Amino acid sequence: MLPFLVACSDQRAAFEIEGSRQHALTMIRVQTLPWDKTARYSIVAARMPDCQRRHEIGTGGADSRVEVFAPGNGAWILKQGKRMYVVETRTCEGFARLEAEPEAGMGSLQGSFQMRDGTLAWVAEPAAAGGAPAER
Repeated sequence: MLPFLVACSDQRAAFEIEGSRQHALTMIRVQTLPWDKTARYSIVAARMPDCQRRHEIGTGGADSRVEVFAPGNGAWILKQGKRMYVVETRTCEGFARLEAEPEAGMGSLQGSFQMRDGTLAWVAEPAAAGGAPAER
């Protein structure tokens, strides 16, 4: 049984909003077996000490890249392939799947959660390296 327990991979990476660990989006990627071509994804929205909440994104490719866009007002758009979700960090309660790109646009690309050398990592977009736009 021990080899099966060791095989499970639970990785996390955080996008620290405005450079703060207290205000962040953390991607969680769980892959049951190393040879699985899929993984389960969830996102934790946090603005401590006011709120923290985990939202399930579902199953995606094991090497899926999840881009993060900042349309403003405490909202964040996550794009995984053709699937899109919106999550917010004002109350951390709001989470929904988007059927289409918002009419007002996606906002600026902040970076992406992606696999780097077998490890889940946050990779900031060079233009956004100075931090996310201020909350409005």
